[in-house]
Amino acid sequence: MEYTGSKYIGEYVGGRMEGKAKYILPTETIYVGEMKDGVFHGEGTLYFPSGSQYDAVWENGLAIKGTYTFADRLHYDEKNWHYCDGYDRRFHTEILNGLKPAGMAQLTNMDPPRKIRKGYYDCGDGFYNPVTRVIKDYRNHFLRNADDDEHEWITRTCRKG
Repeated sequence: MEYTGSKYIGEYVGGRMEGKAKYILPTETIYVGEMKDGVFHGEGTLYFPSGSQYDAVWENGLAIKGTYTFADRLHYDEKNWHYCDGYDRRFHTEILNGLKPAGMAQLTNMDPPRKIRKGYYDCGDGFYNPVTRVIKDYRNHFLRNADDDEHEWITRTCRKG
């Protein structure tokens, strides 16, 4: 754990992480659930810093069945997903609270939208600096470096400050 920056609070069997546990990753994502032989195994939930969560059944570290719930409690439905697609372009908050009057467009699911620093982009899970090609979450923690495809997608489609 000391090398990865993770923290484990839970049971051990034969020196291995096994049983009920809480596993905190360096990204502040938290897993609460069952472990077996050092990996997620059985029922468990990933809680993301954004407030969203993934409830799943895990097998040898891989999710085999699960449901994703966004921070605003919108549940992802793999088979009947019509949120913000060709059928219904409203944001979830618009579905819950109604549409704004004509001329007052809602630009994001968050209303009012986040303020974006000049030259940066809001890419949905954080802010992107196109000069350094670094994406940091909304609390300014490093998430990832953007490759050429992601850079092109962000600069083409995301809101710019």
